[in-house]
Amino acid sequence: MSHSHHHSHETAETSATMSSAQESAKSEMASEHRRGLLPEKYFRWRSGEITRLEAFCDVVFGFALTLLVVSLEVPRNYGELMAAMRGFVPFAICFAQLVMIWRAHYIFSRRYGLEDGYTVFLNVVLLFVVLFYVYPLKFVFTTLFLEITGTLPENALDMAQGSVVMRIYAAGFAAVFGLFLLMYSHAYKLRRALDLSAAEVRETRNAVQENLILAVIGVLSFSLAFDHPNLAGWTYTLIGPVLWAHGAFFGKKVRLLAEQT
Repeated sequence: MSHSHHHSHETAETSATMSSAQESAKSEMASEHRRGLLPEKYFRWRSGEITRLEAFCDVVFGFALTLLVVSLEVPRNYGELMAAMRGFVPFAICFAQLVMIWRAHYIFSRRYGLEDGYTVFLNVVLLFVVLFYVYPLKFVFTTLFLEITGTLPENALDMAQGSVVMRIYAAGFAAVFGLFLLMYSHAYKLRRALDLSAAEVRETRNAVQENLILAVIGVLSFSLAFDHPNLAGWTYTLIGPVLWAHGAFFGKKVRLLAEQT
């Protein structure tokens, strides 16, 4: 009788413990869902609630997008409306580029949750570069679109001016991804402190290499722009195939490492 009572008591305790663990897991999942986290398959996000640094960065990125919109004048007649519509494609490209940079920053922040002085400094410099290059970015793609559609006025840009414009764009491109390169390199140095798994270390190294590739492409375009501004823009077509090849090769290593652990 006593043994039966003791056994039922243990069963009740075990059931209560399992129930508590399940409730805790559900609470944690609900908390993650509330925060809008979208964890990666092979990377555990270490950042918790949205920090003041992330909130500040989001505000600045939003302001940069606002600058793109504010630069569009309200059309006063049909001709100006059609001219504004021709500016839609360049605007969409610029908008997409800024969103991609914001997402890259978001992924980094969620992965590591770093807020040390060096990381904050790199974030501030990145925001400065993004804000500074909003108008040059729009000018480059507006000019390119007008040239493709055959509506660019004659003598709008001579060779020397085109060279300067392409160098400005290339410098901004290289600076943005050079900063991401430094940020990921810093996270890689802190891999032990962050308790990164083997797969996460490999993924961090992949990110370092990818941002190095992008920065090098920007530097290559900058160099070509001095004597061959028409060719400088074509260097960015390397991005797709090179990153695809890199991801196809090194992505397998991440999966293998994740499966081994």
